[in-house]
Amino acid sequence: MSNVEWEDDDPFEEQRDNVENPMGRLFRVYGTPNAFQFLVGVISSISARVLDLLPPLMLGIAIDTIFGDNAFGEQVPLVVLPNSWLPATQTQQFWFVIVTIGGAFGLAAGFHWVRNWGFNSFAQEIQHDVRTDTYNKMQRLNMDFFADKQTGEMMSILSNDVNRLERFLNDGMNSLFRMLVMVLGIGVLLFWINWQLAAVALLPVPVIAATTYLFIKIIQPKYAETRSSVGKLNSRLENNLGGVKVIKSSNTEEYESERVDDVSMDYFDANWDAIRTRIKFFPALRILAGVGFVLTFIIGGLWVFQDTPPLFFSGDLSVGMFVVFILYTQRFIWPMAQFGQIINMYQRARASSARIFGLMDEPNRLAEDPDATDLVVDDGDVVYDDVTFGYDDDPVVQNIDFEVEGGETLALVGPTGAGKSTILKLLLRMYDVDDGAIRIDDQDLRGITLQSARQSLGYVGQDTFMFYGSVRENIRYGTFDADHEEIVDAAKAAEAHDFILNLPDGYDTEIGERGVKLSGGQRQRLAIARAVLKDPEILILDEATSDVDTETEMLIQRSVDELTENRTTFAIAHRLSTIKDADTILVLEGGEIVERGSHENLIRNDGLYAHLWGVQAGEIDELPEEFIERAAKRQARTEATDDWQSC
Repeated sequence: MSNVEWEDDDPFEEQRDNVENPMGRLFRVYGTPNAFQFLVGVISSISARVLDLLPPLMLGIAIDTIFGDNAFGEQVPLVVLPNSWLPATQTQQFWFVIVTIGGAFGLAAGFHWVRNWGFNSFAQEIQHDVRTDTYNKMQRLNMDFFADKQTGEMMSILSNDVNRLERFLNDGMNSLFRMLVMVLGIGVLLFWINWQLAAVALLPVPVIAATTYLFIKIIQPKYAETRSSVGKLNSRLENNLGGVKVIKSSNTEEYESERVDDVSMDYFDANWDAIRTRIKFFPALRILAGVGFVLTFIIGGLWVFQDTPPLFFSGDLSVGMFVVFILYTQRFIWPMAQFGQIINMYQRARASSARIFGLMDEPNRLAEDPDATDLVVDDGDVVYDDVTFGYDDDPVVQNIDFEVEGGETLALVGPTGAGKSTILKLLLRMYDVDDGAIRIDDQDLRGITLQSARQSLGYVGQDTFMFYGSVRENIRYGTFDADHEEIVDAAKAAEAHDFILNLPDGYDTEIGERGVKLSGGQRQRLAIARAVLKDPEILILDEATSDVDTETEMLIQRSVDELTENRTTFAIAHRLSTIKDADTILVLEGGEIVERGSHENLIRNDGLYAHLWGVQAGEIDELPEEFIERAAKRQARTEATDDWQSC
């Protein structure tokens, strides 16, 4: 597989295509709980826009009455007011218009403020709920989902896609109701004032509607492609920034720059394709809307200028009402032109919501029984009953059958890729077994709650992940109510206390992203301290001392021996010296148990374990040729698997 072939596929395409009516679902699921804010925004928006229509109308009335010869309100009757309220003198009429216009501006400003509160609150609440629900769903998916997805792709959904929803729900919805009120309100007023001239002003509307429909059909797949390409770009950038040390040490900056250039160009092409469509559409809308304005000005101007209706028109048109028509028609053009922007935001939000709900709908291979009960650990007995499991169709481990009594230590050894870590992942229930069963004190893992199971298990892996924060926060992660004394005791048990005191701020020292300011051995000791503090009934050590030197390993091993005393323990180690005192050692090869017993018995059997022990003892010349050939084949298979997984 080429280095960039994987970038040709959208990892969320299948999920996205299975989502029906994503925007309807967004409003149904997340909009309903926030209906109050939405209604406040809608009502305030409508009220504000209605008030915005009043000043031009009052201006036209003033031109015809105060500065003309018509009676007050004759051209446009003020039907909302009793005749007794209408001013009689020219001065009273003047101040009536001023007060009305000023009051309209003041009230509209208040409604605009309330409208902004409503729509912003509505958008922010949904944005928060969608992001947290998406994250909660994501972190509960089984591990094989993350094996197929890049971190940058998932970050793109949690960040970019969710933010696009907020833009539409706030700016887009606000603009939509403003457009509806302005278009409908102005349309009604124009027909009320002069239906013939109004028909001229609204002539382009059907053409605008048809053009908008065509734009939607063309732009929708282009926005989906843009969202996919930006996710791939984020994945490449996240991958390269995480591996910047390897890039520098390998002198591959130019090579990686070319790869970033490739995915950036893919995003450029997809985005520019959508932009080209968009920048053609918006000017076309303005031209169409402008046609109505020009026709209105020509016909209305001739009507007023000649003092007779042109062509087949009939009736009268005063100067004031012509001014109102011009002002309203211009206001009518802008919302119609903005309709394209609203459609643009909607299509972007729709593409993003499809990706979000596609992720939310991702089936979880690890399903929790609704009738599951909490795990109760009494003795700590663990039984693997003929367990078989595979990540795809081919089994990785098969016919795994053993029992560990409470308080005993079981060690798993074998070549790389033999299935050791997979067996322990099944105990942690990162995956469910395909066949067989795993039981803790006669309780099937599939019948107990995940939370209670993992609460009873402590895990220290070879990949020690540290969170951004202080030493103290990382040790007590998962045991958040631990006090300082308990944290210190755990650090001492993990041989970490002394080096922590030598850090600039001791336990309050910030260790950087992923613990970058600490050495590998220091991070591993903090991970062990975290497990010590948790004090689990069952402990899992997966290469827990792989990143420490021999002297530190000796100190940690002494503490680990105390920690594992009277506690059921599973241990994986390539350094066989660290597990030779285990009660039982299982030797795996090709996903099956090929040997089991104590260290002494396995050495006497002169099998795979004895040969692995000989390798670490430096007795390579004494190893049989068959073992060396098998090791070479295993290594080749492992490298092929690693290369495939990295594609």
